[in-house]
Order: sequence, then C-alpha cells, then structure tokens
Amino acid sequence: MEDAPIYYNLELYNHPEKFEHVRHVQEYAHKAGLIKTDEEILGVVVKGVGTSFAKDLFQENIIEGEFLSFPDSGYSNEVVLSKTIADKLKIKLHDDILIHFFQNPPRVRRLNVKGIYETNLSEYYDSKIIIGDIRMIARLNDWRDSIAGGLEIFVDDLNHIDDVGFAIGETMDYNVDTFDLSIERISDNFYQVFEWLNLLSRQVNFLLVIILVVVCVNMISIVLILVMERTQMIGMLKALGAKDRLIRSIFVYQGVNLVLKGLFWGNLIGLGLCFIQYQFEIIGLNPKDYYMDVVPVSWHWEIVGVLNLIVLVVITLVLLLPTLVISRISPIKAIRFD
Repeated sequence: MEDAPIYYNLELYNHPEKFEHVRHVQEYAHKAGLIKTDEEILGVVVKGVGTSFAKDLFQENIIEGEFLSFPDSGYSNEVVLSKTIADKLKIKLHDDILIHFFQNPPRVRRLNVKGIYETNLSEYYDSKIIIGDIRMIARLNDWRDSIAGGLEIFVDDLNHIDDVGFAIGETMDYNVDTFDLSIERISDNFYQVFEWLNLLSRQVNFLLVIILVVVCVNMISIVLILVMERTQMIGMLKALGAKDRLIRSIFVYQGVNLVLKGLFWGNLIGLGLCFIQYQFEIIGLNPKDYYMDVVPVSWHWEIVGVLNLIVLVVITLVLLLPTLVISRISPIKAIRFD
C-alpha cells in the first residue's frame, strides 16, 4: 500500500484550469499501519490529503464530527475514521488512537478522531482507509516539500482521460510513462464496483426492451379487436370505394391516439413518482449491496424525450401489421357479417 514518491509541483497541479476536461487536482499519499486499542488491533491504510482536498464533495459522507483542519505549520494530529473501523474498534468521536506505522525503525503517532465518515464502499474503502494529513506521511517518509504519492485528477468525462494524459505529457515535455508516471482510471482500480453498476444499467435496458415488446403485443391485440368489431364498417367503406390504405390509416390513427394518451398519463405518473422519490427519498436500498441507501433519481430530459419518441415510432410501425388483415376482408362477406 506504499506509494512511490513523485514531485507534484507541476503545471497540472498549480493551474488545472489550463487543461481541458480537468475539473480539480489534489495530492495524496498512502501509508500502512496498525491501530492498537486496549482490546483490538486492526490493519489500516492512512490516506494523507492536503488543503487541496475536495472537502465539499466528501462532506456528504461525514456522518459525525467534522473534516480535518490543517494548521499553517507542522501537520494536523487529527484523522477521520470510517464508521466500519470505528465500530470494529469501539472508537468514538474525539477519542485518541495510536497508529503504529510499518517502517525501520517503526514509528507511532497519537491522533485524535475529528470525524467519522461512511461511503458504503465497505469492502474497498471503509474497511481500510483512514484520512489524515499528508504532511504527517511526508514527515514519516522523510519527503521534502511538494512530494506526494500521487495526484487525483477529477475530469468531466472519463472518456477524455487519454486526452488529459496527452496534454499532461506535452506540458512536461516528456512522456509520462518514462518517469514512472502513469494515469489510471478509477474504473480500473475499482473494477468490481463499476462492473456492478454497469450490470444495473444493463438490467434497465433489458427491462425497457421487455416493456416495449409487451406494449407492442398489447397494441397489436387492441387493433385486431378493433378491426374485428368494425368488420361491417370496413365492408361498407370498401363497397363505397375506399381503398385499403385509407381504411388502414383510420385504425393506425386510432392506435396512435391511444399510444399518445398512454404516453401522456404514463409520463405524468412515472415522472411524478420520480419527483416524489427525488424530494423525499421514500424508497430505500441496502447500502452494503448497492453502495447507496436510497434509490437515486437523476434527471436527463433528453433521455426521457428519446424514449418517448422511440416508443411512439416503434408502436406506429408495429400497428401496420394487424391492419394487413383489412386487405383480406371481402366487402360482401363483411356486410353480411354478424
């Protein structure tokens, strides 16, 4: 869990706004250690962060206390523990803990618990990570100023990570891989988490396809019933000279009219329920399985519009199938149909 030191006083760190697609950059360092209490011993990894840490993004995970405060000189003796670690070791807010660090010679630090966080990523994060001051880790490792274990780069889209890496290499005037610097996607480091989330997304797509198939079958059945009920009317229209195309368009129009009404009420009810969930978070989830405690709602109106358009177009095309029966109806038999 130890990091190879890098010099981070770079253009990317000092002026991230100059790099397209880069939102924020912050330094970090990891150091393995042991927390020892009167009853328990637990192996942990201290993640050192600095004043550049995006506290506003992490604040929603703080469930007790506050985040670290960084002094102007020296380093902070405060840490933020996860609820998982605090429960295991029976540590409470503002308690002092002893952390033994693996090095030669071994070193011990007495730190105060300033806050407790919970991300629900227990297996990958909460069960291991303690957040502390990066200057403490630098002191333990005898690092000079502007040295860290790595940089975390926040981008607006992971698809642009290669472009960001190329831009970084150009500003350094060398290939980043040459100097033991490389860019890793968070989706690669936490592959299992993202695969699970992608599986949920695929399930949504499968569900949409199934719903669309069911709707198409139902609309075919409805139009066939309408045709059977209006057999005499079809025969009369044919006897008066109406073409099959004209008669088919009547039933297609009726089917589309039903679809439009269904889409209106479906959107009204569905989006209304989503709005209620978005405001009041009524439906909960098991955070240990889903990494979140409530069903999330994200508003993407372009997706809603595209889905409505796809449903309308597909069903309109499908409605042409049952109306083919009209061309086989004989006017004489239809008029006598009872």
